[in-house]
Amino acid sequence: MAGGGIKPGVTYGATDDWGYKAVDKPLQIHDLHATILHLLGIDHEKLTYRFSGRDIRLTDVYGKVIEDILL
Repeated sequence: MAGGGIKPGVTYGATDDWGYKAVDKPLQIHDLHATILHLLGIDHEKLTYRFSGRDIRLTDVYGKVIEDILL
């Protein structure tokens, strides 16, 4: 994502001493997907695809754009 609208050298949140769990500002993969789609100029809440007769969103209903890491 370097050069794609993310602040250079950004560190977001923190993990425990072992690097196993996020202890500060935990995120889900849906948030990462929503942020990448936002940087590509796509509204993640409107992007749907048909699978098994249903319209499904990549970010489901959970994703939110991580505004703190954007330029």
